[in-house]
Amino acid sequence: MSSGAPKGENCLVDMDSKAGDLFGAEDAHPTGTGGSGAAGVLAKLWLPKGLSVSVAKEWFDRRRMSIRPWASFVDQRKFSKPRNFGELCQRVVKNVEVYNSNYTFIFLGLILYCIISSPMLLIALAVFAGAFYIIHLKSLESKLVVLGKELTVPHQMSLAGAISLPVFWLAGAGAAVFWVFGATLFVIGSHAAFRQLEGTDLDELLMEPV
Repeated sequence: MSSGAPKGENCLVDMDSKAGDLFGAEDAHPTGTGGSGAAGVLAKLWLPKGLSVSVAKEWFDRRRMSIRPWASFVDQRKFSKPRNFGELCQRVVKNVEVYNSNYTFIFLGLILYCIISSPMLLIALAVFAGAFYIIHLKSLESKLVVLGKELTVPHQMSLAGAISLPVFWLAGAGAAVFWVFGATLFVIGSHAAFRQLEGTDLDELLMEPV
Protein backbone atom coordinates (compact mmCIF):
# COMPACT_ATOMS: atom_id res chain seq x y z
CA MET A 1 0.00 0.00 0.00
CA SER A 2 1.55 3.32 -1.04
CA SER A 3 1.16 6.64 0.73
CA GLY A 4 1.32 10.20 -0.49
CA ALA A 5 4.33 11.12 1.69
CA PRO A 6 7.61 11.72 -0.17
CA LYS A 7 10.30 9.08 0.30
CA GLY A 8 14.07 8.81 0.00
CA GLU A 9 15.79 11.47 -2.06
CA ASN A 10 12.53 13.27 -2.85
CA CYS A 11 11.93 13.69 0.86
CA LEU A 12 15.34 15.34 1.33
CA VAL A 13 14.70 17.70 -1.54
CA ASP A 14 11.32 18.62 -0.13
CA MET A 15 12.77 19.26 3.33
CA ASP A 16 15.56 21.40 1.88
CA SER A 17 13.07 23.49 -0.06
CA LYS A 18 10.95 24.02 3.05
CA ALA A 19 14.02 24.97 5.05
CA GLY A 20 14.96 27.46 2.38
CA ASP A 21 11.47 28.94 2.52
CA LEU A 22 11.68 29.13 6.29
CA PHE A 23 14.99 31.01 6.30
CA GLY A 24 13.75 33.24 3.52
CA ALA A 25 10.77 34.19 5.65
CA GLU A 26 13.03 34.99 8.58
CA ASP A 27 15.19 37.21 6.41
CA ALA A 28 12.12 39.02 5.16
CA HIS A 29 10.75 39.46 8.70
CA PRO A 30 13.52 39.96 11.28
CA THR A 31 11.01 39.74 14.10
CA GLY A 32 10.58 36.04 13.27
CA THR A 33 6.93 36.16 12.31
CA GLY A 34 4.73 37.83 9.78
CA GLY A 35 2.03 38.41 12.35
CA SER A 36 -0.86 40.77 12.00
CA GLY A 37 -1.79 44.24 13.11
CA ALA A 38 0.99 46.58 14.28
CA ALA A 39 3.49 43.75 14.78
CA GLY A 40 2.83 42.49 11.27
CA VAL A 41 3.31 45.96 9.79
CA LEU A 42 6.61 46.44 11.63
CA ALA A 43 7.79 42.98 10.59
CA LYS A 44 6.84 43.67 7.00
CA LEU A 45 8.36 47.13 6.90
CA TRP A 46 11.39 46.74 9.19
CA LEU A 47 14.13 48.38 7.14
CA PRO A 48 14.46 49.01 3.40
CA LYS A 49 16.84 46.93 1.37
CA GLY A 50 20.38 48.17 1.88
CA LEU A 51 19.63 49.65 5.34
CA SER A 52 20.20 46.54 7.41
CA VAL A 53 20.37 46.71 11.21
CA SER A 54 23.00 43.96 11.22
CA VAL A 55 25.23 45.94 8.84
CA ALA A 56 24.94 49.07 11.00
CA LYS A 57 25.61 47.05 14.17
CA GLU A 58 28.64 45.37 12.58
CA TRP A 59 30.04 48.76 11.56
CA PHE A 60 29.41 50.19 15.03
CA ASP A 61 31.02 47.19 16.78
CA ARG A 62 34.03 47.30 14.48
CA ARG A 63 34.52 50.98 15.22
CA ARG A 64 34.04 50.46 18.95
CA MET A 65 36.60 47.65 19.06
CA SER A 66 39.22 49.79 17.29
CA ILE A 67 38.92 52.77 19.66
CA ARG A 68 42.18 53.77 21.30
CA PRO A 69 42.04 54.25 25.12
CA TRP A 70 40.37 57.55 25.90
CA ALA A 71 42.74 58.18 28.83
CA SER A 72 45.69 58.18 26.43
CA PHE A 73 43.66 60.09 23.85
CA VAL A 74 43.23 63.10 26.19
CA ASP A 75 46.50 62.76 28.16
CA GLN A 76 47.75 66.37 28.36
CA ARG A 77 51.36 65.23 28.84
CA LYS A 78 51.38 63.96 25.26
CA PHE A 79 50.43 67.28 23.67
CA SER A 80 52.96 69.79 22.39
CA LYS A 81 53.33 72.46 19.76
CA PRO A 82 54.71 71.10 16.46
CA ARG A 83 58.19 72.41 15.66
CA ASN A 84 57.44 73.17 12.03
CA PHE A 85 54.80 72.81 9.32
CA GLY A 86 56.21 69.48 8.17
CA GLU A 87 55.86 67.96 11.63
CA LEU A 88 52.32 69.34 11.88
CA CYS A 89 51.35 67.61 8.62
CA GLN A 90 52.93 64.35 9.78
CA ARG A 91 51.01 64.50 13.05
CA VAL A 92 47.69 65.22 11.37
CA VAL A 93 48.05 62.40 8.83
CA LYS A 94 49.24 59.81 11.36
CA ASN A 95 46.87 60.75 14.18
CA VAL A 96 43.85 60.67 11.86
CA GLU A 97 44.94 57.17 10.85
CA VAL A 98 45.53 56.02 14.44
CA TYR A 99 42.54 57.69 16.13
CA ASN A 100 39.99 57.56 13.28
CA SER A 101 37.51 55.56 15.41
CA ASN A 102 37.82 58.01 18.31
CA TYR A 103 37.26 60.89 15.91
CA THR A 104 34.23 59.11 14.44
CA PHE A 105 32.57 58.85 17.85
CA ILE A 106 33.38 62.50 18.60
CA PHE A 107 31.63 63.43 15.35
CA LEU A 108 28.60 61.27 16.23
CA GLY A 109 28.55 62.76 19.73
CA LEU A 110 28.47 66.30 18.35
CA ILE A 111 25.60 65.36 16.03
CA LEU A 112 23.69 63.83 18.95
CA TYR A 113 24.31 66.90 21.11
CA CYS A 114 23.12 69.20 18.32
CA ILE A 115 19.92 67.18 17.85
CA ILE A 116 19.13 66.89 21.56
CA SER A 117 19.75 70.59 22.20
CA SER A 118 17.37 71.66 19.40
CA PRO A 119 13.71 70.64 19.92
CA MET A 120 12.73 71.96 16.48
CA LEU A 121 15.39 69.78 14.87
CA LEU A 122 13.96 66.77 16.70
CA ILE A 123 10.52 67.63 15.30
CA ALA A 124 11.98 67.96 11.79
CA LEU A 125 13.66 64.56 12.05
CA ALA A 126 10.41 63.06 13.31
CA VAL A 127 8.55 64.54 10.31
CA PHE A 128 11.18 63.13 7.94
CA ALA A 129 11.04 59.68 9.56
CA GLY A 130 7.23 59.69 9.50
CA ALA A 131 7.08 60.76 5.86
CA PHE A 132 9.59 58.12 4.82
CA TYR A 133 7.74 55.47 6.85
CA ILE A 134 4.42 56.24 5.14
CA ILE A 135 5.96 56.42 1.66
CA HIS A 136 7.84 53.15 2.10
CA LEU A 137 4.76 51.46 3.56
CA LYS A 138 2.76 52.51 0.50
CA SER A 139 5.50 51.15 -1.78
CA LEU A 140 5.20 47.76 -0.09
CA GLU A 141 1.46 47.68 -0.74
CA SER A 142 1.81 48.71 -4.39
CA LYS A 143 4.58 50.07 -6.59
CA LEU A 144 4.90 53.83 -6.54
CA VAL A 145 5.51 55.19 -10.03
CA VAL A 146 6.32 58.82 -10.82
CA LEU A 147 6.85 59.96 -14.43
CA GLY A 148 6.93 56.33 -15.53
CA LYS A 149 9.70 55.34 -13.07
CA GLU A 150 9.32 53.25 -9.94
CA LEU A 151 10.43 54.98 -6.74
CA THR A 152 13.45 53.21 -5.26
CA VAL A 153 14.50 53.57 -1.61
CA PRO A 154 16.83 56.54 -2.33
CA HIS A 155 14.01 58.20 -4.27
CA GLN A 156 11.64 57.60 -1.36
CA MET A 157 14.12 59.18 1.05
CA SER A 158 14.53 62.16 -1.30
CA LEU A 159 10.75 62.58 -1.47
CA ALA A 160 10.49 62.41 2.32
CA GLY A 161 13.27 65.00 2.55
CA ALA A 162 11.43 67.30 0.15
CA ILE A 163 8.24 66.98 2.21
CA SER A 164 10.02 67.76 5.49
CA LEU A 165 12.29 70.47 4.01
CA PRO A 166 10.14 73.40 5.27
CA VAL A 167 10.32 72.02 8.82
CA PHE A 168 14.11 71.59 8.56
CA TRP A 169 14.33 75.17 7.30
CA LEU A 170 12.30 76.46 10.24
CA ALA A 171 14.48 74.39 12.60
CA GLY A 172 17.66 76.02 11.26
CA ALA A 173 19.09 72.71 10.02
CA GLY A 174 21.58 74.50 7.78
CA ALA A 175 23.13 76.35 10.70
CA ALA A 176 23.20 73.12 12.72
CA VAL A 177 25.07 71.30 9.93
CA PHE A 178 27.66 74.09 9.69
CA TRP A 179 28.04 74.09 13.47
CA VAL A 180 28.60 70.32 13.61
CA PHE A 181 31.18 70.35 10.82
CA GLY A 182 32.91 73.42 12.23
CA ALA A 183 33.10 71.98 15.74
CA THR A 184 34.28 68.63 14.37
CA LEU A 185 37.05 70.19 12.29
CA PHE A 186 38.16 72.33 15.25
CA VAL A 187 38.22 69.48 17.81
CA ILE A 188 39.73 66.83 15.54
CA GLY A 189 42.14 69.25 13.82
CA SER A 190 43.42 70.59 17.15
CA HIS A 191 43.90 67.13 18.61
CA ALA A 192 45.59 65.73 15.51
CA ALA A 193 47.94 68.71 15.23
CA PHE A 194 49.05 68.89 18.88
CA ARG A 195 48.99 65.19 19.84
CA GLN A 196 52.54 63.85 19.83
CA LEU A 197 53.24 60.73 17.80
CA GLU A 198 54.03 57.53 19.63
CA GLY A 199 57.49 55.99 19.35
CA THR A 200 56.32 53.26 16.96
CA ASP A 201 54.66 55.86 14.75
CA LEU A 202 57.88 57.87 14.56
CA ASP A 203 59.84 54.76 13.61
CA GLU A 204 57.37 54.02 10.80
CA LEU A 205 57.70 57.58 9.47
CA LEU A 206 61.50 57.39 9.53
CA MET A 207 61.47 54.05 7.71
CA GLU A 208 59.19 55.31 4.92
CA PRO A 209 61.04 55.94 1.65
CA VAL A 210 61.48 59.60 0.72
